[in-house]
Amino acid sequence: MIELLSEHVANQIAAGEVIQRPASAVKELLENAVDAESTKIQLIIKDAGATLVQVIDNGFGMSKNDAELCFKKHATSKIKSTDDLFSISSKGFRGEALSSIAAVAQVELKTKKKSDEIGHQINIEASKIINSESCAYSKGTSISMRNLFYNVPARRNFLKSKGVETKHIIDEFQRIALTHPEIHFTMHHNESLLFDLPISMRRQRIVGVFGNKYKERLVPVEEKTSITTIEGFVLKPEFSKRTRGEQFLFINNRYIKNNSINHAIKVVFKDLIGHDYFPSYFIHLTVPYDSIDVNIHPSKTEIKFEDERAVYELVKSSVRSSLSKNNIAPSIDFNLETSFDVTPLKEGSTVKFPSISVDPNYNPFQKEKKLDIKENINLLQNNFKPFDNLPNQDDFSDNSYLFLQLGTRYIITIKKNGLLIIDVFRAHQQIKFEELIERYKNGEVSSQRLLHPIELELSSSDVLICLEIKEDLERLGIEIDQFGKQSIVINTFPGSSSSIDGKSFIESCLENIKNNNDDFEIPYHKIAWNVSTSYAHGTQKNMSKKEMAYLIDCLFSCQNSLKNSKGLSIVKETSQEEINKMFN
Repeated sequence: MIELLSEHVANQIAAGEVIQRPASAVKELLENAVDAESTKIQLIIKDAGATLVQVIDNGFGMSKNDAELCFKKHATSKIKSTDDLFSISSKGFRGEALSSIAAVAQVELKTKKKSDEIGHQINIEASKIINSESCAYSKGTSISMRNLFYNVPARRNFLKSKGVETKHIIDEFQRIALTHPEIHFTMHHNESLLFDLPISMRRQRIVGVFGNKYKERLVPVEEKTSITTIEGFVLKPEFSKRTRGEQFLFINNRYIKNNSINHAIKVVFKDLIGHDYFPSYFIHLTVPYDSIDVNIHPSKTEIKFEDERAVYELVKSSVRSSLSKNNIAPSIDFNLETSFDVTPLKEGSTVKFPSISVDPNYNPFQKEKKLDIKENINLLQNNFKPFDNLPNQDDFSDNSYLFLQLGTRYIITIKKNGLLIIDVFRAHQQIKFEELIERYKNGEVSSQRLLHPIELELSSSDVLICLEIKEDLERLGIEIDQFGKQSIVINTFPGSSSSIDGKSFIESCLENIKNNNDDFEIPYHKIAWNVSTSYAHGTQKNMSKKEMAYLIDCLFSCQNSLKNSKGLSIVKETSQEEINKMFN
């Protein structure tokens, strides 16, 4: 029953763990170029990396023997023994990247060491070298990866849209470019120059990646201790976003995801930004190499700290101190005697005494008239109808139904044998969603031109995604246009959707599309859901009885009236028996 896999199949399985999408290859190739001590690195991609990914560097290059060996599994120049795993200073070290790429793509490598007179070229397909010969080449390395997953069509079919895949590639490019401002980086996509980032300081590199508007948004963070050196920037609170896209943590020049440090920064910003916003930051930590373990995940984006609690507290205190020094967050000086911190009176000025208003008719001993509870209960029972026949549509025109609103989120109405609780937010959300889907299918969505178009500054990758979904947005009544390399403008919204916050809508839409945070496979369903969600956020208010009745009438006209299109409850029913149990 048990057989050994062929080397070819084993290589493809292993490659799938390392190279999950074109961006995975981009990351590995860029890291190798950085490790080669390059001062200039070029990234060229076509068709979101499915057709071509090419990285050209001016690093130290390879000899013929090294060029042929580098595609072997577990071939690496970074480690010699197990002890080296605990003092890793380079980026790539597992020896899996090039062998994995060679297993699932058509690869061409050209390389030359400075001391060699001539370079060497290798062509490899499905892990087999099909050509190895001398060639004319300048110092450094060029590696081209064409037709990714050409021999694994099932995996190629799992790639996302070109916009999403391009976004992932740009993310990897930005992370490495932000880490190494001492290297000149360029990126071309389908022969268009997306980035040209000359050698610079860290602040200038951030501005080069995200635009000139970031010059005034950055707050420097700096702290040096025996445990870690902390450097970088946080963005001023007013520029926080509803997405986590601009949270960059680098440890020893390696991009890292760490929930602990992210939480430390979030705690500092807690009272400075909205509860559904995220702080933006570019934080660099330098720690002893033997105090962290980076060898715990194939993507090398997760680490373990030797003393995570200490690092957490240091990051939190340094960010808080930085905001305080820049007059962004309040600080407390415990050495200052605040009781004497009073502005002295000027000569000739008068003192104004506070005035006190008194109600002469107020009598604290007079008892208030108590409500007759029995009388009110009888009034409710005799004058209001219970809400039944769920989920059939009912006629609320006779105003004899009792509706109570709890906050702005819930409507409560009575039934013969209990209560019904309706989630107002989800009701609005589902009604709008089904309306948009129906109108989209019939091409009947009406749009309303905005008096003042909304301009949104986005990253280059987010602009690409917006342009990719532009047609679906327009069919849902949202017209957008590109406005420069890193911004778009919203010109129209669906009719009756004036309450939508355009900025929040686009950010939420991008977050869901990039991270696949929803249950909709059809692209325009994802967009319609985001429109509906943004619309529902703008409808939170105290409602009249007629408004509550109309909302419920519309809800029970929906195809899904009890649960929304994500399976979450809109209506909950509580029986009298359950209420009795609450009171034992």
